[in-house]
Amino acid sequence: MELIRLATNLANLESVPIVLDQQSSSLVLKFTDADTVMAAASLRGSLGGPVGVWLEVDRDDYPAALAARDVATLSWLIGLDHVVIEARANALAHAEVVSALLTNDEVNFVNGVASLRGAYNRPAPPSPLTVWSYDGEALRSADRVLDEHASSWSVAGTLSIFS
Repeated sequence: MELIRLATNLANLESVPIVLDQQSSSLVLKFTDADTVMAAASLRGSLGGPVGVWLEVDRDDYPAALAARDVATLSWLIGLDHVVIEARANALAHAEVVSALLTNDEVNFVNGVASLRGAYNRPAPPSPLTVWSYDGEALRSADRVLDEHASSWSVAGTLSIFS
């Protein structure tokens, strides 16, 4: 399994579909100067395949529950296959919250970053998403761990390869 993060900015927005078409692995978008969800949504209709998003969450300014709402909405606008949740602390716990909220079911969930009782986040994404956590060192999802092993430049920004 390999994931490629494209760290880009709005000035390179039109080049993102070009980079996506050149990749054989899953591409995950991270916008450095704009809201990643909004920028990815603006690519609706110009993406040739599914992409992922890389979101930075924290407990106060952008909590995991709000990230889950954004991801669910985005999944209905573009083909979305992966979500990476990055956090300065407790990345795995934040990713667990996002994952729990990507269903049509009532969510009753407690961990180190959230307490949800009778929560709903409908509609769920139209297809299953893989939710990853990133703690600054490795990507984790279920029993899979990916480490960054290379980076390069592209017409749209920096590509970081995780495998």
